[in-house]
Amino acid sequence: MTTHFSVPGVELELHRYPASQVSNLQAWDAADEHLLQQLNEQLSDQSLAPNANIAIINDGFGALTCALQRIMPEATLYIETDAKTSQLGTLENLQRNELSDANIHWLNSRENLPQLPAIVLMKLPKNLTYFAHQLIRLSQVLPAGTPILIGAKAKLINQSLLALIAQHLGPASASLAWKKTRVIRATADGNARSLPAPQHWPVPEYQLQISNLANVFAANKLDIGARIMLDNMPEGDYRQVIDLGCGNGILGLRAAQLYPHANIHFIDDSEMAIASARDNWQQNQLCPGHGHFHWDDCLTHLEAGISADLVLCNPPFHQGEAITDHIAWQMFVDARKRLQSGGMLQVVGNRHLGYHVKLKRLFGNCRTAASNGKFVILQAIK
Repeated sequence: MTTHFSVPGVELELHRYPASQVSNLQAWDAADEHLLQQLNEQLSDQSLAPNANIAIINDGFGALTCALQRIMPEATLYIETDAKTSQLGTLENLQRNELSDANIHWLNSRENLPQLPAIVLMKLPKNLTYFAHQLIRLSQVLPAGTPILIGAKAKLINQSLLALIAQHLGPASASLAWKKTRVIRATADGNARSLPAPQHWPVPEYQLQISNLANVFAANKLDIGARIMLDNMPEGDYRQVIDLGCGNGILGLRAAQLYPHANIHFIDDSEMAIASARDNWQQNQLCPGHGHFHWDDCLTHLEAGISADLVLCNPPFHQGEAITDHIAWQMFVDARKRLQSGGMLQVVGNRHLGYHVKLKRLFGNCRTAASNGKFVILQAIK
């Protein structure tokens, strides 16, 4: 895995978060380098002051943030991310490179920028509905003429994407390709747009109403992995339940119906997912005080006193554009640490992912509770 990041004027050591994850994926891509090239052009022609306010949106693991801290130490940076792993990875990389975070302000993807930036640097997210949400929020605060630079793989940039940016923020054009990336140059037109309402849809077989914010998986329907899990929830008098990687919270909501005396802990890397799960708990009028909501990297910062007798998990097998199983492995390891003796981890996943091998290695046991043509539900006991 390459950890040495180099662009003109900047040398950094950057790691993906967590540093212990086993993969050959690096902490940046060529679009980060391309964005910094474009920014350097603005610095060289003095169109950007050294102490400017700069917004950075969707910085994966801090490549842009750390580079800006090195290039422009007097600038004030506003970092927007929906991913806790992005925030934690950026903080670790700042510390690793002995860079201060004193002039950095953190925002989640539902908070508007408190100060007007001179420029916005942005990475294109995988979810275009979420991207549109971000553009609309920028339209609500950016004055006409504010420049926005958006880095992405060249193959993802087309006329439809440029039209989407023009619709929600202002006119845009793409640079020439460099290392299979392009940088979109957009200009805010000063017209504030209104955000669409969150998606709402019913799950009538369980008497639940679900709403989703823009960056939450399965935006307008029950995904098939969650459905087979809901149809095969374990029987028992559970008192401490963790919905790990909760998304909109559907598994934890069903757990609250089945185990009425249980405390349900909803945990996700996405702040929008946690906000959606909290809204759904309230919308479905579930027991006040029994729902607990944690924006976190797996169970990294869960209070030490919380020990579960059931963990429900529908793990992701990608991180941004990268396909990886290290997140699932971390979820399984964290779950085992937090389970009481005799406690159960119940996992749903695609058959081809081979989670049973990992679970048997970790727990010493694993049984198949249910399956269909595509998915399998596995149970492991501590």
